[in-house]
Amino acid sequence: MSQVKFLNLKLKNPTVLASGILGLTASSMKRVVEFGGAGAVTTKSFNIEWRKGHKNPSILPFRHGLLNAVGLSNPGIDEMVKEIRLFRRQCDAPIFASVFGRTIDEFAEVTRLTVEAEPDLIEVNISCPNVHSEFGQPFGNSCEDTAKITEIVKKNAGDIPVSIKLGPHGPGVARLARVCEEHGADAITAINTVGPGMLIDIEVRKPILSNKTGGVSGPAILPIAVKSVYEVYKAVNIPIIGTGGVTVPEDAVQMILAGATLIGIGTGVYYQGIDVFKKIEQGVREYLDRHGFKSIEEIRGGAHE
Repeated sequence: MSQVKFLNLKLKNPTVLASGILGLTASSMKRVVEFGGAGAVTTKSFNIEWRKGHKNPSILPFRHGLLNAVGLSNPGIDEMVKEIRLFRRQCDAPIFASVFGRTIDEFAEVTRLTVEAEPDLIEVNISCPNVHSEFGQPFGNSCEDTAKITEIVKKNAGDIPVSIKLGPHGPGVARLARVCEEHGADAITAINTVGPGMLIDIEVRKPILSNKTGGVSGPAILPIAVKSVYEVYKAVNIPIIGTGGVTVPEDAVQMILAGATLIGIGTGVYYQGIDVFKKIEQGVREYLDRHGFKSIEEIRGGAHE
């Protein structure tokens, strides 16, 4: 009942480990599938070279979510290709490779090298809000840059489908999604963390994060994510990975009603534990049963009717 078709893939359920959480090693991602119950996993975003990221404190829980300025730390393409290959040998669940670049040309190169690992999908992170001090404004704030990156990634991805990860900022998520679709994207991931935001220690009167600002995630951004998925669903005909603030089954149902095909879960692991995927999948099934639906497809986009 919870099985779902996404592009050329069949998932046992619609939940996906979102990029940034437990996505650095094959063993941790395998654990998310086998013990957590995820239908698919997404690696942490990586680029060509090893990247240290920002100094601690880089993650800050607050009343309504998390503030994150990890800064895209990763071991680089060579190590991540090894981990993706190892995961594919050990686990049957689909794996999505999340990539980023400091330049448009680097997006092309990291995609070309990632193809060697044969992931099931390449997710293109053009919207991270916590590295603006180094990279400038996210590429995803520009329709022109979004178009160029979508084209160049698709050219280098070969037969592997591509999802562009968008934030709610810039010229509008629906407009950006249309640009992605027009330039060859196979899917949209919406949304990334929101912000950047800041919290201040009132005793020392300074920002708490070492980077001063970070992306906001967790329950606080759920309404923004649901609205973004709703707008994207109206704007394009390609599937959506709805991500942002999902921690309980009711959140996932909202995403599906807004139009999401898959449900990305990241900080939900922090709030509910690694088995959050099982909890949400069970809750979605119970919702379908309670309302007399036989499949998720029957309610997808239902909020638009």
